[in-house]
Amino acid sequence: MKLDKLVGERFKEKPSDCVVDSHALMVRGGYIKFVANGIYSSYMPLRRITKKIENIIREEMDRIDGQEVQFPVVMPASLWEESGRYSSIDNSLCRFKDRNGSPMVLGMTHEEAAVQLVREYGNTYNRYPFMIYQIQTKFRDEARPRAGLIRVREFTMKDGYSFHTSQEDLEKYYDRCYHAYERIFARAGIPETIVVRSDSGMMGGNISHEYMLLTSIGEDSIAICPECGYRANMEAAESIIENSRDDVSQDLQIVSTPEMHTIEDVCKFLNAPAEKSVKAVVYQKNADDSYVIVFLRGDLDVNETKLTNFLGENIHPAVITDESGIKAGFIGPVNMNAESKPLILFDLSIKDANNMVCGANKTDYHYTGLDMSRDCPDAEYHDFAKIINGGICPSCGKHSITVSRGIEVGNIFQLGTKYTKAMGMTYLDEKGESHYPVMGCYGIGVGRLAASVCEAHHDDYGPIWPMSIAPWQVHLCCMKSADEETHKTADKLYEDLQNAGLEVIYDDRKVSAGFMFSDADLLGVPVRVIVSPRNLKDGVCEVVTRDKSYNEKITMDNAVNAVKELVDKLLKSCSADS
Repeated sequence: MKLDKLVGERFKEKPSDCVVDSHALMVRGGYIKFVANGIYSSYMPLRRITKKIENIIREEMDRIDGQEVQFPVVMPASLWEESGRYSSIDNSLCRFKDRNGSPMVLGMTHEEAAVQLVREYGNTYNRYPFMIYQIQTKFRDEARPRAGLIRVREFTMKDGYSFHTSQEDLEKYYDRCYHAYERIFARAGIPETIVVRSDSGMMGGNISHEYMLLTSIGEDSIAICPECGYRANMEAAESIIENSRDDVSQDLQIVSTPEMHTIEDVCKFLNAPAEKSVKAVVYQKNADDSYVIVFLRGDLDVNETKLTNFLGENIHPAVITDESGIKAGFIGPVNMNAESKPLILFDLSIKDANNMVCGANKTDYHYTGLDMSRDCPDAEYHDFAKIINGGICPSCGKHSITVSRGIEVGNIFQLGTKYTKAMGMTYLDEKGESHYPVMGCYGIGVGRLAASVCEAHHDDYGPIWPMSIAPWQVHLCCMKSADEETHKTADKLYEDLQNAGLEVIYDDRKVSAGFMFSDADLLGVPVRVIVSPRNLKDGVCEVVTRDKSYNEKITMDNAVNAVKELVDKLLKSCSADS
């Protein structure tokens, strides 16, 4: 490919609307073009990258007996009604009617389609286990797309679904897929990806894992214990709090706290630490707007995923009205007589706590001396809080938790019988008895993976693509191409490199060296070969790597072999076994 024919602009300036490096570099380098919020068109360099990622994924899925299929982009709403998700998922599911007035959906995930595809095939035990997967464009109407390809509305994804006759068989296959994903990310150039326990969310199931690339721009928070290796998404991490009771419990007393609406203000006014306070966080259920109040220690935050899972339905931050009888800013667990009869929940962080500050359910007043055992004897406690830095590790019990940021590049779920049972998929066992198959689900976002690799491997000038997924393997630069001998030599080298089976992008434009190298940096090709009049005087060309780890003058006679050896070496470094 000659660079002067490559469609797409490259430019030096960072776009003002790009807040993360991978987004800015992909726009600057002519990889993507904005179409609408969370929707992009891809130029050739990105298409070459994503095709290579897809091929890596296919090879690893085929290696664990996956069979590639293709599900429809558009599905009848009736399919999603079978599973119950048509009404339970929020507006991220795009619903519409076709010309005949039939309700339809755009596929954002394909559990329903997978079950529908094999429902009849899987009617007998001797056809199990099996796994089907696809690589396809999907649409999810994200409320807050961000960071270029990191979080979009239209995206290409590999999703796979395995079917089993027992939980034990699912767990065996789940382990195979677990390690296949590790190989995929290593081959794609980010072996530093870590695996964390996660919440299954709308997918369902009891056990799930996410593959995370640790980076400060990630939107997921991950709890990590360096002592024992425990790792979990913040949404799934258990929060363990040790409360040491004071030897003497004070009496419950009401005190005036005028205009003190926040825990911070109240604690400062009463000269009490936040961990000796109880705060109330109020939500409403989406279904009926009924109120839910969660009481927890004042220095902690509610984990809304845990709360949603506990309730079994979606929630939103409350709009507290006068009619509710809830005294916003002064809510407490004692003498709660709100007309709206809210559901009251207690977090484990305040179990057995005493001498606490809390709201008095009266405007401008708080209680001191709250003893949860004495004053709220009927309280039931559950884990609703977010784990914190320095928190207790759920695995080893040490105060060693650190919270980091990460990008989710893949996920796997043990779905169980959630979908097969809802959609009436059964099989007959050896005794002729009917059972529901057990399912697993396995996803990787292709575009997000490409952007994540860029985020992990770049400098100020552009991406540094791993050889395994780079748009081209070699970037050939002909300096001062107006010089006839130089141009002729570079042309021949271009032909010879291609004949040797190498992927080459060739820049023979009549532009300055700075302009040429700037474009080369933005394309991020791992190996750069420079042919110039100065080097030709010595019968050599310059071979350098994009990451600056290699820079050698190679004789023209040996250039092709040397470049091929370097490419092969860099490819090997991206293998799962390296």
